[in-house]
Formats: sequence, C-alpha cells, structure tokens
Amino acid sequence: MKKVLAILCALTLLFALCACGESAAPAASSDSAAPAEAAPAAASSEAAHIGVCQLVQHPALDKATEGFVTALKDKFGDQVVVDIQNASGDSATCATIVNTFVSDEVDLIMANATPALQAAQAATNQIPILGTSITDYGVALGLDDFNGKTTGINVSGSSDLAPMDGQAEVLHELFPDAATVGILYCSAEANSKYQVEAITPLLEGMGYTVNAYTFADSNDVAAVTATACDENDVLYIPTDNTAANCAEAINNVALPAGKPIICGEENLCAGCGVATLSISYFDIGYEAGLMAYEILVNGADVSSMEIEYAVEITKEYNAANCEALNITVPEGYVAIG
Repeated sequence: MKKVLAILCALTLLFALCACGESAAPAASSDSAAPAEAAPAAASSEAAHIGVCQLVQHPALDKATEGFVTALKDKFGDQVVVDIQNASGDSATCATIVNTFVSDEVDLIMANATPALQAAQAATNQIPILGTSITDYGVALGLDDFNGKTTGINVSGSSDLAPMDGQAEVLHELFPDAATVGILYCSAEANSKYQVEAITPLLEGMGYTVNAYTFADSNDVAAVTATACDENDVLYIPTDNTAANCAEAINNVALPAGKPIICGEENLCAGCGVATLSISYFDIGYEAGLMAYEILVNGADVSSMEIEYAVEITKEYNAANCEALNITVPEGYVAIG
C-alpha cells in the first residue's frame, strides 16, 4: 500500500510540473516577440546602435564623422551608441566592417565616402544607410534616373559637392592667362571621374586646354603629378579621397615645380593647393546626424529623404603656398586656418 501511495504522489508531482511548463511557454514567446513590434530605437528605453564606416583617415572625412557624432549627441543625448570603424583606404575592409554591422543588427549605418556607401548598400537592403562625403549618389549607386532621392533603396545622406561652375570660376579668377589645365584624380573613384566630366567643358568654355591625368593608387601619385606639372600651367584636383590622403606627396612635387593647384575642397587645398571653393565637412556630417534622428525617432523613410547639400560655400586660400608661388589672392577669399 505504501508503494502505491508513493507512486501516486510521484505521478501527481510530475503532472504539476508539466502543467507549470506549459503555462510558462506563452509568456516567454510573448516577450521575445515584443522587440519586433517596438517603437523606433531611440524612442524606447534602449539606446540606438549606429555603425560608422569611414573609408580612410584624413581631415575632411574626420570632420564629417565628427559632425555626425556631434549631431547624434545633441539629439539623442546618452541614448545612442556609436561604433566608428576606419577601413584604412581599403574597399574590401569596408565590406568587412559593414557586414559586421549587419550581423550585429545595428539600427543604422553611416557610410563616410563612396566605397563605404557602396559596401553598405551591397551588405543590406533592410538597415537604413546614410552616406556623407558623397559627391553624387546617382553615380555612387549606379542609378540612371537619380533625381535627388534614392526611391526604393534604403539609402540617403549628405553630399560634399561644391558647385562645379563656381570652382571653374575660382581657377579662372586666379589664373586668367593660363593656357593649359591638368586635372589630377584617382581612376578608382567614380565620383572623381564625375567631377572631371562636369568641370572639363566649363574650363574649355573659358578657353583652357584641359588634360586629364589619373593615378591608380598612392604608389603612382608622385610620378603622375610630375607629368601633369611638366605639361600644364595650372592643376585642378576634385574632391578625391586618394588625393587627399596623398596631399603631402603631391605638394612635394608641385610646389618645387612652381605649379599652382586649385582643389575641390578645403582640406586637400590645405595640403597641396592654393585656393578652393569649399563646403564644411563638419556641416554635412552634422546634417547626416540630423537625418539619422528623423529616421530612428520620427520614423522617416530613408528612401524618400532628399539628399542634403551644404548651405554655406566659401572661397578659401592656402596662405603659405600662395606666398611661395607669389600669388596675390583677390578680395573675398578666406585664409584656411
């Protein structure tokens, strides 16, 4: 009898445990489903997680990233985690970085420079992507019908394009008597090629003979610059990440040769140029940060957001190089600090 009672007690306890397990399962399932239905990251109690992929470390891109992070801190306060990764100029490393962001399920990716943007767009069509320091999004993403929005693609951002006609006018204002202009750029950068194609007819319309010179990477920058200096009166370099990273090498060739360079942006000009019509990279980075807030907090659709452009554009000059080349800068130009 005692054995029978013991068996009955054991069975009763077993049924009770099974019943408890069945009642707990729906509660666990409900909790795990909650994040999929939750509000945007910054509106919840969890901090927004943003991954930043910067192509290479140089002053222009550094300032864009700084502006982006500053805007995030201004808008999110402590409710944001920013993971900044630098690809050291390597496109393959950009792909590795953004694929890690995708695996980590970040809330948003910021891609600083065209190769970083292309890698991010190839890695995900779900996570919102914001670019900055991108000259032309249509060119960068291969969009034939680009009209200021990347409709249907999870990408938007801010551009570093200064008006090409204004840059041509800066060159003409300082060097009206020059006959030949050599344009120097990296053949691997699609946006550099875009700028060259845009400014060439403008310069030719001013009476210049324009010659284009390309380098593949940093290894042949000095040699190509020397050839361009030998064959032209003045040089022009568009916004170009490889050139910006090699500004010192370019300057070491062009300055002793007595050849002035007009540049597409401030930081490149500070390294090897005499003058530029430039935007603020901090400002375009900051604008991208504001766009991130609109996406993550207010639910803006990244694919319907207009590409943002710099509002302020400034004529600037490199005082040291101008003095070394005996160039008198007209009124209206600001010395690069």
